[in-house]
Amino acid sequence: MTLLTIDLDALAANYRIVARTAAPARVAGVVKADGYGLGAALVAGALYGAGCRDFFVALTAEASALRPSLPADTQLFVLNGIAPGEEAALIAAEAVPVLNCPADIARWAAAARIVGRRLPAAVQVDSGMSRLGLAPGDVGALAADGGPLADLEIVLVMSHLACGDEPDSAANAAQRARFAELAAMLPAAPRSLANSGGAFLGAGFHGDLVRPGIALYGAAPQMGRDNPMRPVVALDARIVQWRDVPAGTGVGYGLTSVAAHDRRIATLSYGYADGWPRSLSNRGAAYVGGYRAPIAGRVSMDSICIDVTDVPGDVLAAAGRAELIGPNQTIDRVAADAGTIAYEILTGLRHRHARRILGVRQEGAVQCAS
Repeated sequence: MTLLTIDLDALAANYRIVARTAAPARVAGVVKADGYGLGAALVAGALYGAGCRDFFVALTAEASALRPSLPADTQLFVLNGIAPGEEAALIAAEAVPVLNCPADIARWAAAARIVGRRLPAAVQVDSGMSRLGLAPGDVGALAADGGPLADLEIVLVMSHLACGDEPDSAANAAQRARFAELAAMLPAAPRSLANSGGAFLGAGFHGDLVRPGIALYGAAPQMGRDNPMRPVVALDARIVQWRDVPAGTGVGYGLTSVAAHDRRIATLSYGYADGWPRSLSNRGAAYVGGYRAPIAGRVSMDSICIDVTDVPGDVLAAAGRAELIGPNQTIDRVAADAGTIAYEILTGLRHRHARRILGVRQEGAVQCAS
């Protein structure tokens, strides 16, 4: 069985790294997509212990699932706004919707009038990413007629950096200036612009609240810079068998890997159904006893073949398992080999593996996921 190890002490340490970098701004924890695939309640508990009191999810359903695990002194934000009919669920979860358009504002204001009290809300403006948030014209209209906000308590004004992970991008300064201009038109409230990459762009980007996501989970927050974060996950798979393959013999579906020399091939019990990208076919590697073993052939649904020709026989016999993410191969390295980003690798890990939780919550426990 594949083993996914989650180090909650490393997660908490990463939170503290961002907190020191962003001080005196508060630092939130982004735990959407079920805590980037690691378990939102598990991750939020570790972050709370490290001092986090503000949490972000993407969907109302995620907020409803997470709220029972959060202490009363936390704020829980829903990034994707309010879908029609979700108002009651948001109120029950004591969640703060991020209002991204006039329809969101109207819907949440109407809910406030129904319950007879002002409801907390965050307002997002589009400072240049063209993804979510009020367009500049909508901000201007709202500033001219503050009526739609009268029923709401605005607790955060925010935007999102498109290129925060590219520290030399001119877009970052442009978005910062645009955000300041738009935010000044809205009611006084804490400001938030920086994501993981933005946290390391300097104090001018920090505002009142920084919202790291992928950096908390150990991936590099900025491209082309040393990664200051500690690795949070490790992943290894069982070696099912190995065989000696004569020169000219193909490996895997389509026989796409054919060598001119004799080699030894090992098969791992892990594949794209578990979240290992098929784009790693004939690309990337695993590690066996510290030796690099390139992927040979196509990644299958439930298996991967690796070339262990250079792994000493005694090491191979003793290993039993191969490292997919760990000391020899970071999640960023896997993502680069797959032609994607660490977010996709992490959130794509499925549940057909055992989990070992290290650190502040469940030292040494192994959980077999259903």
